Amino acid sequence: MEAKEFLKILDSSFYSGVPDSLLRPLCDCIMDKYELNPKHHIIAANEGNAVGLAAGYHLSTGKVPVCYMQNSGEGNVVNPIASLLNEKVYGIPVIFVIGWRGEPGVHDEPQHVFQGEITTKLLDTLEIPFFIIEKETKESDVKNAMEGFRNLLKEGKQVAFVVKKGALCNSEKRSYSNNNELTREEAIRCITEFSGDDPIISTTGKASRELFEIRVNNKENHGKDFLTVGSMGHASSIALSIALQKSEKRVWCIDGDGAAIMHMGAMAIIGECNPNNLIHIVINNAAHESVGGLPTAGGRINLCEIAKASGYD
Repeated sequence: MEAKEFLKILDSSFYSGVPDSLLRPLCDCIMDKYELNPKHHIIAANEGNAVGLAAGYHLSTGKVPVCYMQNSGEGNVVNPIASLLNEKVYGIPVIFVIGWRGEPGVHDEPQHVFQGEITTKLLDTLEIPFFIIEKETKESDVKNAMEGFRNLLKEGKQVAFVVKKGALCNSEKRSYSNNNELTREEAIRCITEFSGDDPIISTTGKASRELFEIRVNNKENHGKDFLTVGSMGHASSIALSIALQKSEKRVWCIDGDGAAIMHMGAMAIIGECNPNNLIHIVINNAAHESVGGLPTAGGRINLCEIAKASGYD
């Protein structure tokens, strides 16, 4: 169905979330309508952050917010859903829109397989009623599902739309760009040339894909690389622990701005441990490029100053 029509059915004035490739048409429509107006739309650091933003919106307005995310983000929202939103606590209504990566029977990347299998099971466990949108789903069916959800939302409960691959579309695909001259692939190639036999831990998404491809093109093996294909935001923590245990080795972490921001608290722990053999590189294109290019806060904050303040050399 058309993402614009889905947006009308949701009928909310506040959206927060983390972009997802399956939800790209919806994310584009939200950007077309609100851009990054923080009173109406915030691209969150992580999905738990998005839930907190949604809760604050409801508490201050009495209106129902929408949180969007890839199903990998369900893990980041379990705590605020169970200990904040739930009707046994504050009873805060939220509409979740979740892209279903790794749907059983549909080929996907390995990091999505198990998450795909448990996507709806997690919603059942959290007692969140859901409606699945697929390519064949009629607009009228989505409207009826939303009508059925309204009474639940009035009772302070949460509901979810689970969106399958290709279920949403839009006729005008939005484009995102920057003026950076250095590409991510060129940056990673420089790192591989300089790092020699040092281990490299790379973040999820295109950074790991390009590191893998560079090794293939150079006819090098992959034994010194750890590709963090899932668990966005945790590559630097993995690299820290390796650096602490292998103090005789220089260890490189190739991070992205979206990933670094997602779990920025890791920088405080790296600074506290202060290993002299860890080199943390953030390739900052101010974009969630692996899922469509929507902006991050990376273009408006100073990650180097944050690292220094955290205790980095």
